[in-house]
Amino acid sequence: METVLTGKIIVVGDNIDTDQIYPGRFLAITDPKEIGSHCLCGVNEEIAANFPQGGFVVAGRNFGCGSSREHAPIALLNMGASAVLADSFARIFFRNSINLGLLPIICKDVSKKVKDGQTLTLDLEQGTVTIRETGEVLPCERLGDQAMMILEAGGIKPLMRRRFGKEKES
Repeated sequence: METVLTGKIIVVGDNIDTDQIYPGRFLAITDPKEIGSHCLCGVNEEIAANFPQGGFVVAGRNFGCGSSREHAPIALLNMGASAVLADSFARIFFRNSINLGLLPIICKDVSKKVKDGQTLTLDLEQGTVTIRETGEVLPCERLGDQAMMILEAGGIKPLMRRRFGKEKES
């Protein structure tokens, strides 16, 4: 996994719940590309169609609140998001994101410092986010070693497949 990521952003508000990220009416869809096409349509129907591939979603407080719907991080990944930066996350969404391979970064007040369309550089080792247009550097929380190991594997399932596959070879 790259430790420095750069991408354009879209900004959403506080308390964006899992039904706004991926509404329940789409839960029967199984095609990943189609799942991604409905991402964040509970906030704005146009977000997924215009999302910059490899970009970041920037949110306010309590992103991912609501149900423990795993479809929310799956939709974000399939929309093309490489990370979500937020002032804070709902706990279950944060864990689901890591387990499914989506990078969740806590960066206090990031949503107040940026605007749609700006470009951010996220340095995972330094624990910083740099706003390209202003040069401002914001501190963010670094993820622990276990979370990084899961993310580097692409999620908990790929990590376990590798781990169990290696154990069988021994």
